[in-house]
Amino acid sequence: MRILIVEDEQHIADGLRFNIEAEGYEVEIVGDGEAALIAAAERAFDAIILDVMLPGINGFEVAAALRTRQDYTPILMLTARGRPEDVLKGFEAGTDDYLPKPFDLEIFLARLNGLLRRREWTRRETTKDRLGDTFEINGKTIDFANLELRSGDEVIHLTLMELKLLRYLIENEGQTVSRRTILEDVWDLQEDTDTRAIDNFIVRLRKYLEDKPNDPRIVRTVRGIGYKFVGKSE
Repeated sequence: MRILIVEDEQHIADGLRFNIEAEGYEVEIVGDGEAALIAAAERAFDAIILDVMLPGINGFEVAAALRTRQDYTPILMLTARGRPEDVLKGFEAGTDDYLPKPFDLEIFLARLNGLLRRREWTRRETTKDRLGDTFEINGKTIDFANLELRSGDEVIHLTLMELKLLRYLIENEGQTVSRRTILEDVWDLQEDTDTRAIDNFIVRLRKYLEDKPNDPRIVRTVRGIGYKFVGKSE
């Protein structure tokens, strides 16, 4: 597997390279956001280690740009900005995992290996037995194995976090789930966080699934509580 490290502090980049290569992976290092986008466009990577505070284009913008151009390589974001609102901003940009600096090396390696395993697991495995490899809704097919949503000839590639949230809603079909519960169960955030940040993900899922995203019938808002996934007409 090939890992791209985007880090402008050379001593940190070199330390990460040494330890990642010790895990048996190939490593490439770039020092700014523009170089990261060029490298990701020219070569395939299995994961990207992305700093936030970069010269020129910051890490949030790099992640968002990659997702906009349909690059869904898993991203592990490293940053000194570890407040819950920063973590959620990273997830909103398309990051798959987030580790604040300073970090323990063993935890970092565990996160990286876990991200790579999760990506392969998501491609291979199903959700619960009742879902199977695919789930049909509103004339669209959610392909859990390939991280895709298909509607006719259109194919939408889902990030791991989008798929995780969508899968969570489907598994709780017909039940109202609170924003707080989603943050805890999907994002594993236990702190006092502004739960409205999750709404951006819901907006994206509605664009994927609904005929009229502004008048949702599938991913419904339960006022003052959270959301409910409705697979069949009520």
